[in-house]
Amino acid sequence: MTASLTRSVHTASLMDGEIVEENDLGSMRRITADNLPILKRLSIKRVLLNPGSMRTPHWHANANELTYCVSGTALVSMLDNHSRFTSFIVTAGQMFHADSGSLHHIENIGEDVAEFIIAFRHERPEDFGLGATFGAFSDAVLGNTYDLPAADFARIRRDTADHKLAARIGDPEIPPSAYFSDPQKFDIEAQTPGLNYVSGNARFARDQFWPALKDISMYSLRVAEDGMREPHWHPVTAEMGYVQHGDARMTIMNPDGTLDTWNLTTGDMYFIPRAYPHHIENIGSDEWHFLIFFDQPFPADIGYRASASAYSREVLAAAFNTHIDDLPNFPFTPADPLIVSRVNPVD
Repeated sequence: MTASLTRSVHTASLMDGEIVEENDLGSMRRITADNLPILKRLSIKRVLLNPGSMRTPHWHANANELTYCVSGTALVSMLDNHSRFTSFIVTAGQMFHADSGSLHHIENIGEDVAEFIIAFRHERPEDFGLGATFGAFSDAVLGNTYDLPAADFARIRRDTADHKLAARIGDPEIPPSAYFSDPQKFDIEAQTPGLNYVSGNARFARDQFWPALKDISMYSLRVAEDGMREPHWHPVTAEMGYVQHGDARMTIMNPDGTLDTWNLTTGDMYFIPRAYPHHIENIGSDEWHFLIFFDQPFPADIGYRASASAYSREVLAAAFNTHIDDLPNFPFTPADPLIVSRVNPVD
């Protein structure tokens, strides 16, 4: 059984991720299975939009999208099946969901940089930009579509390259309805923590509270400097996390018995396949904040504390190949606490 304290196959820095687009308008970086081959059913992107810029209208051909707004104020618009159109405003701590194939855009309408962490329900998401798709068809075809002369489209600069970031001309146009609630929007940081302990708390974006979610979910997890996410595994879901703030140490056990142990800091991401045991421990001097995405709408856990309570001491002694008298005095735990206090020093 070996452990590694170097960079693991499970992790990468999103700050140094693949550049999708980067210019005076903002930037887009991503980690997909092309950069981190262990990814499966999930991938991640970081988008920065400077004031007055936008992520142009687009859709994803093979993946639902779940987006967390880190900072800024943005207008999001969506055109979905059956000509359903909606628009709404998101601010820091709020989220939105976009179904695969739905046309949507994100526009910075504030005075500060808007930052977004976006999870996709595919390890290699595919995009189509609305502007680029206009480049796929002739002037005549487009003219027939809109009942206009073909010459009207000759003046539009277009090709099949997607211009993902663009500048807005003039002031933003914000419909009054954008200030109302919307089923595709969720204010996760306004929720009462579903788990709330002295050593940390977690807020949940899952289908129990947000019916729009079909195959993805997220936990906003904060752990104090003396806290730890107990060793556990997720029976039917993979986990992809992003370090929004802080310093932590993670250990994952692989099926061949090898261990990966490494340190995480702000901007790092990681991926854990289904049912791999793992733990996360705060090693910094203040609270850390993780955005943790799952490939199920309602993730579940099995933790070590409840596991030790599920079996007799005779069974545990046999499992550990030790004398029954040498077993620790495991506390009876009918339900895992998930977040525990670190009563021992970091080893």
